[in-house]
Amino acid sequence: MPTKLMLTLFISLTLNGFASDILPTYLRCEYLVNPVIDETSPRLSWVLKSDMRDQVQSAYQVLVASSPDLLEKGKADLWDVGKVEGGQTYQVVYEGKPLQSGQICYWKVRSWDKNGEVGPWSEATAWEMGLLEDADWGAEWIGKDYTDEAEPITYKGKPLILPPSPLLRKPIDVKKKVKKARLYVTALGLYEFKINGERVGKDYLSPGWTDYDKRVYYSVHDVEEWLADGENVLQAELSYGWYSGYIGYALLVGNPTVRAFYGQTPALKAELHLSYEDGSTEKWQTDDSWKLTKGGTLASDILHGETYDAGKEPTTWHQPGFDDSKWENASIIQVGPRNLQVYPAQPVQVTDTLRPVSITDRGNGEYIFDMGQNFAGVVSLKVKGNPGDEVVLRFGEMLHEDGSLMVENLRMARATDTYVLNGDPQGEVWAPKFTYHGFQYVEVTGYPGVPDESSITGLVLGSNTPRAGHFETDNEMVNQLYSNIVWTQRANFVDIPTDCPQRDERMGWTGDAQTYGGTSTLNMDVAAFFTKWIQDLHDAQWEYGAYPDYAPAPPIRATDTFAPGWMEAGVINPYEMYRAYGDTRIIEKGWDQMEHFMDFHAKRSNGKYFYPEGSFADLNPKGGYGDWLSVGKKTPPDMLATFYYGYVAGLMSEMARAIGKVDRASHYGQLAEKVKQAFAAHYMDQSTGRFKTDATLYGDGEGYVDGQMGFSGHTQTAYANAIYMGFLTPEQEHKAGEYLANLIRENDGKLATGFLGVKQLLPALSKTGHVDLAYQLLLNTEYPSWGFEIENGATTIWERWDSYVKDDPEKMEALNAGMNSFSHYAFGSVYEWMFRNMGGINAEEPGYRKFTIKPEIPSHSISFVSTENRTINGKILSSWKKEGDQVMLKVEIPVNTRAVVYIPTSDEKSIYLDGKKLMSSGISIGKLQEGYCPLQLGSGVYEIKADLK
Repeated sequence: MPTKLMLTLFISLTLNGFASDILPTYLRCEYLVNPVIDETSPRLSWVLKSDMRDQVQSAYQVLVASSPDLLEKGKADLWDVGKVEGGQTYQVVYEGKPLQSGQICYWKVRSWDKNGEVGPWSEATAWEMGLLEDADWGAEWIGKDYTDEAEPITYKGKPLILPPSPLLRKPIDVKKKVKKARLYVTALGLYEFKINGERVGKDYLSPGWTDYDKRVYYSVHDVEEWLADGENVLQAELSYGWYSGYIGYALLVGNPTVRAFYGQTPALKAELHLSYEDGSTEKWQTDDSWKLTKGGTLASDILHGETYDAGKEPTTWHQPGFDDSKWENASIIQVGPRNLQVYPAQPVQVTDTLRPVSITDRGNGEYIFDMGQNFAGVVSLKVKGNPGDEVVLRFGEMLHEDGSLMVENLRMARATDTYVLNGDPQGEVWAPKFTYHGFQYVEVTGYPGVPDESSITGLVLGSNTPRAGHFETDNEMVNQLYSNIVWTQRANFVDIPTDCPQRDERMGWTGDAQTYGGTSTLNMDVAAFFTKWIQDLHDAQWEYGAYPDYAPAPPIRATDTFAPGWMEAGVINPYEMYRAYGDTRIIEKGWDQMEHFMDFHAKRSNGKYFYPEGSFADLNPKGGYGDWLSVGKKTPPDMLATFYYGYVAGLMSEMARAIGKVDRASHYGQLAEKVKQAFAAHYMDQSTGRFKTDATLYGDGEGYVDGQMGFSGHTQTAYANAIYMGFLTPEQEHKAGEYLANLIRENDGKLATGFLGVKQLLPALSKTGHVDLAYQLLLNTEYPSWGFEIENGATTIWERWDSYVKDDPEKMEALNAGMNSFSHYAFGSVYEWMFRNMGGINAEEPGYRKFTIKPEIPSHSISFVSTENRTINGKILSSWKKEGDQVMLKVEIPVNTRAVVYIPTSDEKSIYLDGKKLMSSGISIGKLQEGYCPLQLGSGVYEIKADLK
């Protein structure tokens, strides 16, 4: 009699004709779905699905063809890899025929399962090549600088120059039936492109921020749907953006240059390529035949906001018959050769919309809209009124005690949008195009009539990275913390990983990025995002080898150079990409730069393998930024520099081995050990294992950083880093764990770490057997803690532990005028511990091909945790729940992976798997390890129950 499994297989065979149900899904090229790329040896990936447990891919076949018909027929004229033995499903490098500009490559893949049976072909997908050679571009850079026509605006005692935006227009005639239409477009500055009045694409702030002297990105759009037969109009609007607008705090600090760091004139470069059904082709390119004028955008700047007068916008300029005879011809802008590349990541787009949760009428025509969530973006304004009515929108993250908008913490960022009505009787809807803000509250003045909840809609802007993670518990505060972490990442991953989205900064600070880079992979798929920013980082590397404080790195302040714990982003962030996605190409591409950086470390330390006191006293601030915004005694910057020197040496060794550089792997492995030994000799009391606090070594009341509380090697951050970075022998590590735990207890059970200690703190406690203390810190609601922020109303992660205090308005007022962001992701790096220790998921191999699930279950406080991550291999789930003296686990292991699941029990006889006693299942149980029973499992969903250890 056939079993249920046999019947299922029979039905499957009958329905699809394949002996296996193993199916490749989510096909991507260079981490993107159906992308346009200019990588001539692109990497392909797919995620496998199968209803069979313990399923793996034993072989695969990729077909790539130049047309869908050829692919459907199995005629792979570009590449047929044949049957390739093995389980590789990502980082599969295309090795077919050379690819040409504009070529579309259609591909599909199939897999063979563990029994050697073939599954069905995947659905077909495609990638497209951009313009691969400089000669492929015929367009000129065109535009105009209206700076001289801008009336200075005085803001906080300083003049702002906010010029109007140029409009550009070109009528064209499409005389034949179009088969393919591609728009290649970029700008020095920002652009919005339209065809016949319809916006092309959904992207904002294009083409993004780079060192424009080293590379400029462009986008490619399929525009066939926007083209009509006969006459059409190509339209563009430019803004100054990062290229020639204001950047960072240059204005605040009185830098000699405050705007136009890369160039003065915004410029457009665009080409429309048409292929007709009769086989002919035609191009239109930007040149001096395009017409140009000013429009309704009277001012626009990323930091300072946008002003738009709807009455000054030419109303019919999108129509073919529009009279542009009074417009001037566009000027060709001579900017020299530029390295043009396809934008390599997900673009900035509207990723969500929000409605206000309340509106407060403050009298005199002023209204405060509470959006209920701190986020990055703009608002869409819906309004009806008379011509010339002016609605002013200002943005802030917090309110003063009297309910007025707090803008002091924005410093010199004006963050103001203004809309002037044209009086359309049907009503008007407007949203800015060339700015964004970080805010929860919107102050509205000048609104005709009384606004309601439909008057304002929040448009959440950010790089549209796919969501990869999920986390929830039975603790509302912890759930809110996770929400805050994700929202902060969304608010700051805007083309680059910024430090904050609201004030006059918004720069790619390297310390923040290296601290949070690994965490970010657990929330979103950031592979393409960091591919882009790591290139920015390499582009910004100083000639002497150090990586800068931020990237891109325009000369905003002369003293912004490098700092320990910041500059190591050049090694740490590529390493995090390698670990999360199995990406070795990012190592290969940046290897020379990373070696140059390690040479800088060697020279800076004078070959001593550690940094003695005063090694970084020449920096500003003295010693670098250190454990930024820690509480109490400061960890010496030379000690932190030594930690990071040894840590990145170890990472370099691992990465060298991954790309086959055996000699360099050995070199860096030996270097890491030498640094660790030098650290122990210089910083550690050999008899007690305590880190030295001798006043003659560090100075007891006087630190490198003015106004701080002096330095001590005996800090939470010092011990946490030593444990986390593997600097200690087992005996030393045990002692360090005890010192760390005692420091916390002596601090009333509270943390004291800053940017360079917070990520390491809880993992160090867990590693040294202080799991309950780690949970205690997580759940604390007193200052300083994550819970304190939430108790004080946070919906994002703060820059400071005490950014806002409900019951202490004087302290808040003093803080918010200086450096006080309410959306700063560094302290959100605690999620790495939440994921890896509470959820228990840890990769044993890059890309999670092999991993462990070993949740740390506290003796009290939390009884339920569910954690998941959609890795490059597929979805991993770890969920546990305590009920009395039992624990229930649910785990999901992706196809083609294996996991060791550690069941938190000392009684293997109490284990049930899918409702049956494990002892009678035939599945072998590993040797009991510290109160856990290890169980090796292949792909599938498993439900496990056991008595708690």
